[in-house]
Amino acid sequence: MSEFYSYITKDRDRWDLIAYKFYGNATKYEPIINANPNIPITPILEAGIKLKIPVLDENNSITFELPPWRN
Repeated sequence: MSEFYSYITKDRDRWDLIAYKFYGNATKYEPIINANPNIPITPILEAGIKLKIPVLDENNSITFELPPWRN
């Protein structure tokens, strides 16, 4: 059974930027495109699209970092 993350696109998202966010590698966008055959392949995605993001490696965990606080 395949596992997926769920992701809602933000304004000006691109396939490569989403791949980088989840996999740490912008060139790994093809599995995301393949998991979402109903989404048109456009250079820039509209905001609010729900994507399935395949889990490529169980040892790979996602870490989201917040930008440093600025005074």
